[in-house]
Amino acid sequence: MDLSIVIPVFNEEENVKPLIAEIEAALNSLGKRYEIVIIDDGSRDSTFQILAEIYEIDPHLRVIQLKRNFGQTAALAAGLAHATGEVVVMLDGDGQNDPADIPALLVKLEEGNDIACGWRYRRRDPFLRRRLPSMIANSLISWTTQVKLHDYGCTLKAMRKDIAKNLKLYGEMHRFIPAIAYERGAKIAELKVNHRPRLHGKSKYGITRTVRVILDLMTVKFLMSYSTRPSHIFGIIGIGSGGIGFLLGLYLTVQKFVYDMEIGGRPLLLLAVMLIFVGFQFVTMGLLGEMLSRTYHESQDKAVFVVGQILGERSCA
Repeated sequence: MDLSIVIPVFNEEENVKPLIAEIEAALNSLGKRYEIVIIDDGSRDSTFQILAEIYEIDPHLRVIQLKRNFGQTAALAAGLAHATGEVVVMLDGDGQNDPADIPALLVKLEEGNDIACGWRYRRRDPFLRRRLPSMIANSLISWTTQVKLHDYGCTLKAMRKDIAKNLKLYGEMHRFIPAIAYERGAKIAELKVNHRPRLHGKSKYGITRTVRVILDLMTVKFLMSYSTRPSHIFGIIGIGSGGIGFLLGLYLTVQKFVYDMEIGGRPLLLLAVMLIFVGFQFVTMGLLGEMLSRTYHESQDKAVFVVGQILGERSCA
């Protein structure tokens, strides 16, 4: 299979049929073997029934129904697990991503990139409720991960099979796919894509996702920078805290024994003791993290590097 189109849907009964027709119209001229993998994320309307009817007459369609609503990240993970194409394209099931942009994303991969990400340059969403929080989140994610993209929230992406199959997605991690792939050595490109207003149904996104995105961003940053050396972050915090506590304790000791000042009831003494204990705890957490990290990598035989290609492996016969 040359191409897999992965689409998570949830209560999109009015959108799935026209979306499938648009995708096939965009792909039929490419001359590639393709499949459309749609994941029904526990829809409560007639989405699955409509997909089942289309499946009976459309040889390109594969439908995966999840037993309940697990969320977009889990649905995408299910789709990536079942995709068989050498290239995987993801897009939303609400019809706002334009399937006509898929050929341009494939061209970006042919230029040598591993992932081509869509950028909703003219986004058709409410400014205060959707676009402004997204702009702030994109800036924060780019600054934190050092992967500079304009639009992390755009689901429309194309990636090579080896990248797609090695993604481990959970939480709200789907929006961090470029950063996760970059940490594994992927070359990333960004392309302006068309974004259309939603015609049917209701948006599943809300402001409550902001907190979850921030927490997941912290996780991604830790995994990208310190997953193989957790003591470097916990140890630095611990040494800093313990060092400040020690200096405060030394200062109080000088006041007690040199200047004969009373320090027993001073809050500064309690702060010094607390900082020393907190520092000790963080250093201990770092050492435990190192043990867990080594156990994780060695038990799974998981390398801490990714090989691109090798020159020089020749037969000596």
